[in-house]
Amino acid sequence: MAPREKERIGFIGLGIMGRPMALNLISAGYPLWVYARRRASLAPLLEAGAVACPSPKSLASEVDVVITIVSDTPDVEQVILGPDGVVAGAQPQSLVIDMSTISPVATRRIAAALGEHDIEMLDAPVSGGEQGAIDAALSIMVGGNVHAFERAQAIFATLGKRVVHIGDHGSGQIAKSCNQLVIAQTLTAVGEAFLLAKRNGADPAKVREVLLGGLAASRVLEVHGQRALRGDFHPGFKASLHSKDLRIVLESASASGLALPATALAAQYMSALVAEGHGDLDSAALVSVLEKLSGTVLRDD
Repeated sequence: MAPREKERIGFIGLGIMGRPMALNLISAGYPLWVYARRRASLAPLLEAGAVACPSPKSLASEVDVVITIVSDTPDVEQVILGPDGVVAGAQPQSLVIDMSTISPVATRRIAAALGEHDIEMLDAPVSGGEQGAIDAALSIMVGGNVHAFERAQAIFATLGKRVVHIGDHGSGQIAKSCNQLVIAQTLTAVGEAFLLAKRNGADPAKVREVLLGGLAASRVLEVHGQRALRGDFHPGFKASLHSKDLRIVLESASASGLALPATALAAQYMSALVAEGHGDLDSAALVSVLEKLSGTVLRDD
């Protein structure tokens, strides 16, 4: 039996995460069509062999699968359901994979609207930051029909190392909310721990080193703890996007009658960071808010 041809993929959203993900798909041999509002974002993809499209509608008419990874819920709604959106060009039995982080309520609504046109949808937000996207090592949390999930398995395997089908539409977004609240609270805990060490004469770098060998060890402590100590906040994941994600977390909690007080506090810290004009820094810069509150700085320079 001849090997099955790779599905044609359309990719919308060529930012910090989307660009390396799209390049990995090309490297894996997928024919790729791309759309971006900023023409400059297309350059590395076109050089790698992708085909540019003037609109989401025209892109969807060329492909079997459309992947979106854009900033927020209104952006996803526009590129998928807008008058020049994916739904206007996609053929029946196409598959839309939204890898953005958006409202689970909106996700279910978008999936239902696509379903009326015999178009399947998966919500598949990711975790792992820019480096995870570059290394094709993302964690992918998937919601939607199990048959659509099976269809997308080879695509997901090209983009990530841990892929889990969580459940029905919207459940991937709920899983991502869980991810974001854990990261935000851990960033806060790591920052407070370092400041406690510094104020009391213990070297925060050595405290980090010993904590990494015990139960307090985490990927946040390892990666973002080092960022905090160095003052290196080049964005792997922007604070403005993390703040948006925490808003979604709290909206989902409120809608389900759930109190998340620790997350609400971490969300305030992230919101303060953005309000200070640092939304384009990595969310690890949250430590700077804690430094101001405590009157203590981690770095002597």
